[in-house]
Amino acid sequence: MSNEIVFFDLETNVPKKPGQKFWVLEFGAIVVCLRKLVELESYCTLIRPGDLSAVGVNLARCHGISRGTVLKAPGFEEVADKIFKILNGRIWAGHNVRRFDCVRIREAFKEIGRPAPEPVALIDSLPVLSERFGRRAGDMKMASLANYFGLGEQKHRSLDDVRMNLEVLKHCATVLFLESALPGVLEDQWQKHISPSITTRSRSRSNLMITEKVKNILQNAPLNNLLRHSQTLLR
Repeated sequence: MSNEIVFFDLETNVPKKPGQKFWVLEFGAIVVCLRKLVELESYCTLIRPGDLSAVGVNLARCHGISRGTVLKAPGFEEVADKIFKILNGRIWAGHNVRRFDCVRIREAFKEIGRPAPEPVALIDSLPVLSERFGRRAGDMKMASLANYFGLGEQKHRSLDDVRMNLEVLKHCATVLFLESALPGVLEDQWQKHISPSITTRSRSRSNLMITEKVKNILQNAPLNNLLRHSQTLLR
């Protein structure tokens, strides 16, 4: 399984009182082949928290999950085996996964008195892309990156977000590959279209044009060479 990577994401409550804990409300993951970057397996489940009062009665603005949404969902202990199986012994990946999702997963397993799954390696796309791709997409949140590449709005639901995470990484790797192939040409040209904090309609159109140019170039590029080079750039 070490040649497979699992992108995963959690949706949780947002603690509003001192001492209030995080509860996992949804878990979503996709297993991806490292050689072809294709999805091999997926799993997603809502999770009923141990304290239902930690979830609002109304739909949460961030993820659209309410108390009623998780009322009849399984508890974490009921889905722990499946979550352990899909995570343990694989490469973990996610956006801000090191500081948030990994911590919450380990807390959830500790809560039920079971050892947590362990990765063979970890890729957090937030610091990786901040360093390699730069802040051309603004604050580097997943929603900002998706908007930069014209991938649609982030839904803040686990399975949708991990699939968007993979697509964002593919797009970033492609841009880095093309810039390395034409140093000082594409990089300088694209920097002219970038505003670090403001997204305009014209900028959105230019980003879509860039994405289309990238797709056209990719149609004539050997796929295996591109993927190998992209993976090297994102290490």
